[in-house]
Formats: sequence, structure tokens, C-alpha cells
Amino acid sequence: MNKDYKKIARMVISTEVEGLKKLQNSINNSFNKAVELILKKEGKLVLCGIGKSGLIARKAAATFSSVGTPSFYIDGNDFSHGDSGGVTKKDVMMVYSSSGETNELKKVITYCGRMGIKLISICQKKNSTLSKASDVSVLIPISKEAGLSLLPTTSTTSFLAISDALAVALMNKKKFGLYEFKQRHQSGSIGKFLTYAEDLMIEKKNKLPLVDENKKMSEAIKIMTKCKLGTLIALNSKQHLSGVLSDGDVRKHSKENLKNMRVRDLMNKNPVTVEKNTLVSKCLEILQTKKITKLIVGSRSKKNKIKVLGILSIHHILSTDTI
Repeated sequence: MNKDYKKIARMVISTEVEGLKKLQNSINNSFNKAVELILKKEGKLVLCGIGKSGLIARKAAATFSSVGTPSFYIDGNDFSHGDSGGVTKKDVMMVYSSSGETNELKKVITYCGRMGIKLISICQKKNSTLSKASDVSVLIPISKEAGLSLLPTTSTTSFLAISDALAVALMNKKKFGLYEFKQRHQSGSIGKFLTYAEDLMIEKKNKLPLVDENKKMSEAIKIMTKCKLGTLIALNSKQHLSGVLSDGDVRKHSKENLKNMRVRDLMNKNPVTVEKNTLVSKCLEILQTKKITKLIVGSRSKKNKIKVLGILSIHHILSTDTI
């Protein structure tokens, strides 16, 4: 009979959860200082470490970069062999080390001190060389490791968690949201999920069915026919959106004398609009709920005036691989 390892799995996770609780309770003002120091930097955030700590630092650098804090990783073993040349006085160095006494990292500390580079340490030993030499020392509490006492498990989980906490704190301060996140994740499933109105809208002026609200319908229909969107976007004298007119609206009044009528006489003066950073999935929901086929994409001013940026069609959304 095969051995059941579920009990071991639960034990490991339980041990690491206790370590995370201990970390949570240890958060103090040094965390705030670390965030503020990173925010004040003029250059990049440079992360450094060796071994398991280095792997966490490498992953953290990728996370920081993806959420608006430009960062890169330098392996502690390579730092003194030329890689230090990538670090400038405008950067902030963040060094990961459990003991804070690794010989290779002492060279990093010396270099930062000599070059006047600000140093943040993520370390478990308060009185270590690394912690004492740092401008800001974020201490990770020592907790029981899951398995062998010398095997980094709970500690690496805590190092990773504090990195995520710093990244999210910086995101909040910078007001970094899904729209900004999309700019850095344009491919893959994330890129598809985070498709916005501006990604699919028709925006070229020569393809947009823009028309003056005072234009005669006889001329306006020619523009509608030329743009082949079955819609007219009416603008007022200040070039703000004033209404929309569909080919269906035109057909409803086909028995009337359209020749002398103007766009403003037939247009819908309360068109449905979305901002350019509206998710396409939300746009589709609006289109289906309102039972319409087009959305005007625009930017709204403080005075509630809308500048037209483009137009989004339900047919275009459904024809792309985004939903």
C-alpha cells in the first residue's frame, strides 16, 4: 500500500503559515521606510542575493518590474566580477540574506558604502554585518523550518511574502491598477483578459463617421455610407460629442422629408459611452444589456463634456480572440 503523504503536506503548510503569522506581527516602521526609500529613488531598484535568497530576490525583481517599479537582479557571486557596473548612485540596492554574513555580500555592502548607494536589507539577523550597514533593515523573524532545520522552507516563504508586500505597497502609492498592468502584459492569457476599449476601437479620423450636428441629413448620409459603420457621431461647435445617429434611426424617418432635416433633429442626444480603459468584457456586457451594436469611446472632462476618441463595434469584439 502506498504511503499517504497528505499529513506531511498539511504539516509543512501549517508550519509555514505560523511563520507568516509571525512575520505579519513583526511588521514595523522599517517597512514604511523601505517603501519611502524606493519611492524616492531616481534610478532603478537593484536586488541581490545568493543561493535560495538569491532566487527569491530574482523573482521579486520580476514582480517589482511588472507592477511599475523598474528593477533588475544581480547575483551576489557575480557582483564583484563586473556586474556592479550596472549599479549607479541613483539606484537603491536591496540585498536578501538569511544570515547577513555571506562573504560575497560583504563586497556588495562595501561597494554601496564607497559609491554612496542606498542599501535596504532583507535579513533575519538584527546584529549582522548586512543589517548594521543598511540604510533600512527589514527583519524577517526566525521561525521553525518545515522539515530539516537547515533547509530553507518557512524562511524563504517569509522572504517572498515581504517582497510581495513591498510590491503591493508601492502599487497602491503609485495608483498602479489593471490598466497600467496591461501595458506590461500585452501577450498571453493576461493580455487577452486585459483587453481594453482602446485596443479594439476604430480611432483613425478618416474612418470615424464624425459629423457636425447642424449638417443636413442629405450630406450626413453620404458620410455614413462612406465609413460603412451604420452610425454617425455628431459633434457640436466645440467638437464635443452631442449625439449619435444609426442607420436604423434614419430608416425610421425614411418617409419624412429628410432632405431639409439636420442631424440634430434625428440623433440620440444621450449616447452610450465608455472610457478608453474600460475592459472589453465590460463593453460587451453594456452592448448586450442596452441592445445596441456600437459604443462611443471618449474622454470626459470635469465639465462633463466628451471628446470622441473612437468607436467600438460588437461585431469587432466578437470577431477577435479576446472574450
